[in-house]
Amino acid sequence: MLELAILGFLAEGPLAGHELRRRVSQLTGYTRPVSDGSLYPAINRLTRAGLIERRADPASGAARYVLSLTAAGRADMLQRLRQPADHEITDFTRFYIVLAFLSHLPDVAEQHAVLRRRLEFLEESASFFYDHERPLRAEEVADPYRRGMLLTARATSRAERTWLREALGEEPPVFDTACTDSDPYAPAAPAS
Repeated sequence: MLELAILGFLAEGPLAGHELRRRVSQLTGYTRPVSDGSLYPAINRLTRAGLIERRADPASGAARYVLSLTAAGRADMLQRLRQPADHEITDFTRFYIVLAFLSHLPDVAEQHAVLRRRLEFLEESASFFYDHERPLRAEEVADPYRRGMLLTARATSRAERTWLREALGEEPPVFDTACTDSDPYAPAAPAS
């Protein structure tokens, strides 16, 4: 995902190496800090692959350079956005990297295909905790911290699914007061 972030930012225009590092660090945030030990090897790999160009920036000093995206780099970035790997759809931080640059895809239908994959993933029954194969809901977990994890996941999932449906121009499903199994973090339906 680091490579996609590099390509995505350079698709917006040439950047000095230190500015690219700042933008990537801001995007990935505190959850996945970017070290020089991962950023600069990624830049070198992309340069060797002909996806980005590095040229000296004489105005900034001998050790400074400017990076820019090549035509091959743009094509590679677009392909990564069209067909993100499954783990890039299911992992929250990785998906947000995809989302940050999805508008670079010129075809709205391709953008929507990526959003639909994320929505389908979020609508699958899931939990952090299970009773054998059955996912446990927050109301079924006694530990207050685990319950907190599930309640937070429920709120986040609902908010993201609402936004995704809105972005796709879809109507939200109608839930009764007991909710349904299509909401993976909804409270369990009352026993009848």
